[in-house]
Amino acid sequence: MKKVTTMLLGIAFAATGVSMAVAQEKTQSAVPKILQIVREYTKPGKGGMAHDNTESAFVRAVAKAKVPGHYIAMNSLTGRSRALFLSSYESYEAMEKTTNAMFNNGTLSAELDRINTADGELLEETDQSIWTYQEEMSLNSMADLSHMRYMELSVYQVRPGHGREWEELVKLVKAAYGKANFGAHWAMFERRYGGEGDEYLVLTARKSFTELDKGFEEGKEFAAAAGEDGLKKLDELVASATVSSHHELFAFNPRMSYVTDEWIKADPFWKPKAPAAPAAKPAADAKTAKP
Repeated sequence: MKKVTTMLLGIAFAATGVSMAVAQEKTQSAVPKILQIVREYTKPGKGGMAHDNTESAFVRAVAKAKVPGHYIAMNSLTGRSRALFLSSYESYEAMEKTTNAMFNNGTLSAELDRINTADGELLEETDQSIWTYQEEMSLNSMADLSHMRYMELSVYQVRPGHGREWEELVKLVKAAYGKANFGAHWAMFERRYGGEGDEYLVLTARKSFTELDKGFEEGKEFAAAAGEDGLKKLDELVASATVSSHHELFAFNPRMSYVTDEWIKADPFWKPKAPAAPAAKPAADAKTAKP
């Protein structure tokens, strides 16, 4: 029982908050079919406002060029210092159109090269991955993310050849949450490109950390709904179907996000802040001024 409640109730599926809905060209209030994640690990001491400034320059450039694709940025609160950039698309064709809009524009492409050079000085490493939405493994995942502030990410590595057991495990978890009926939500994605196969990503958005506190009580309700036999079965499936899991917590960063006007109108949190003006230099004293 402890194994199940730790692995499935701690962060991955104890999802009282609103679930995944990232940026799209038409709307930012739907779960994407295709999710692209760019991950940037910053060098020690090179995160914070230094990284915000280079990324906000990138946002201003694509906004000025009216690039159709939008994205959400967030910074790690756990694990290594890094930023994630989440873009969503209805199809690979839509992804291609956004890419072409960015790199077939000579003026924009040159500006992005300049910004990327400055940004690269702050980074230790970067990578990209593409994930596809798994509707049958998700629960109540249609939601508006514009009023959220945090995101929980859980990644599960499924043992090769044990996909059916993983599907059975998820079905049992969904059934127990449905029986407990305390409003759980999550969206699940399967990795397609940019890493090992048989990897699943569970995303849950939160308004505040208060929702994390509720997870302890919800875990008890889940255990009661699953029953002793159900928990035993879950333990067996976890052991046989999964190789590993890890869970991380991130905070949304509006300064590095390129969102729609509708999102900004819905919540001023997403309104880009103007970069700070450099401090004015004090006037030189006439007696000490150099020629």
